[in-house]
Amino acid sequence: MIDYENINEKIAPFSLLVYDEDPKNVRGSLIYYPDGEYRQEVFDTREDEGAEGNGYDWESLALVFLEEKMPELSDAIDFDPEGSMFCAYSSKVDALAKFSLEFKEFCDDIEAMKDLFSRAELD
Repeated sequence: MIDYENINEKIAPFSLLVYDEDPKNVRGSLIYYPDGEYRQEVFDTREDEGAEGNGYDWESLALVFLEEKMPELSDAIDFDPEGSMFCAYSSKVDALAKFSLEFKEFCDDIEAMKDLFSRAELD
């Protein structure tokens, strides 16, 4: 059971937003606005290839994470980043919440992030 009440404290600086205006169409979004601070050193490892640590770079990292660490959720989660925003979304909110918690835990390990990002396909 996922504790939605405290999830944003656990996944900060990411935010999980749940939209439930229509009970038949509950959706969620995982949002992060890259500020050049949080884990920027990971993206700096590929600065010479054009990595900036923007929303697209975060998507590249998240795609590899999903493929390698949580492939069972790959069909449930989609991405829609912009330069100034990382966004993952899903109509399967529990899957997105699980991804959010695991992705944040992964981001707590800078060396693991660098390793995975070295295999990411840059946009």
